[in-house]
Amino acid sequence: MKKIEAIIKPFKLDEVKDALNAIGVQGITVAEVKGFGRQKGHTELYRGAEYVVDFLPKVKIEIIAADNLVPKIIETIETTAKTGRIGDGKIFIIPVEEVIRIRTGERGESAI
Repeated sequence: MKKIEAIIKPFKLDEVKDALNAIGVQGITVAEVKGFGRQKGHTELYRGAEYVVDFLPKVKIEIIAADNLVPKIIETIETTAKTGRIGDGKIFIIPVEEVIRIRTGERGESAI
């Protein structure tokens, strides 16, 4: 099993969620996050004063999936979230040792 974490632009969330649903992904966790990469933020003007916005709003999607589904999930996120502009985000794949469903006590892939 793997944990897939994707950091994407907020306006792409619904599109990515619908695409993941279409390929059979049953559960995702979404969090609003802030950060920056190569963008390094930007400068804005507010009431005549200039200030730097160095943390940009992003959305973090987390999915736990069986190993055989991971390539399709990655491809789906990559193609759906891509705008071709700086700040499109990143995808991280992390090994998952165990999953336990609290309600039933199921373990492993059946708990996903």
